[in-house]
Amino acid sequence: MIDFFRRGEVARDVRMLAAQGAMAPRATEQVALLVLLSDDPDAEIQRTANATIGLLPLEPLRAFLGRPDTTKEMREFFATRGVEPDATAARNLPPVESEEPLLDTLSELPAEPDEEAPDPEHKLLSTLPVMDRLKLAMKGTREQRATLVRDANKLVAAAVLSSPKLTESEVEQFTKMGNVSEDVLRVIGHNRGWLKNYGVVLGLCKHPKTPPAISMQLVHRLNERDLKMLMTDRNIQEGLRVLARKMATKGKV
Repeated sequence: MIDFFRRGEVARDVRMLAAQGAMAPRATEQVALLVLLSDDPDAEIQRTANATIGLLPLEPLRAFLGRPDTTKEMREFFATRGVEPDATAARNLPPVESEEPLLDTLSELPAEPDEEAPDPEHKLLSTLPVMDRLKLAMKGTREQRATLVRDANKLVAAAVLSSPKLTESEVEQFTKMGNVSEDVLRVIGHNRGWLKNYGVVLGLCKHPKTPPAISMQLVHRLNERDLKMLMTDRNIQEGLRVLARKMATKGKV
């Protein structure tokens, strides 16, 4: 999600929301976005981001900066503001995937539109403004994430994958959805934590939209039964099917 901001592909109203600290499911994204937007070309967004930075609680911020994975640039940014890292306090922080934002400014979630059909495939979340969809993507329900991961807006889909409420079983299910985007599959395919799940690996290999650079690497992790299945699957890429056939023939499983 942060990459969208870096590439300048985010509308002003969404950048303003992020400058207020609300576009972040975890401290990692929150601090990174605030630092990025503190130098935004839009003067109002820049002021808002700097004001939000000033509201960050000092001790949790120092602990965050003391984490070994915090970048040098981020430490230098806060050092100029008189905030030094606390490596001792950082040892007591929860794992990154379980962390909370340093400043919770996203307390209220929008209500879903009324719908006549009970079928979750026909939810009307797409009628909500993009900012409301972003909020639900990060802090909504499992059912809402299953719908929003297929949203036409790439930032909304990316927000689903950034949600701290997202589970591995959901990610595995995403790899089985025919109408998810290539971008979603690419993000999943670069997440080492999710790739520890065999179901996720298999789902990526079977999905016709998975970038070949990812599926061709992951196919080596499949068992013999699944390799044989890929050999006859006409929905996957030809190169992947050929590779699966070679591996199964040579017994490289």
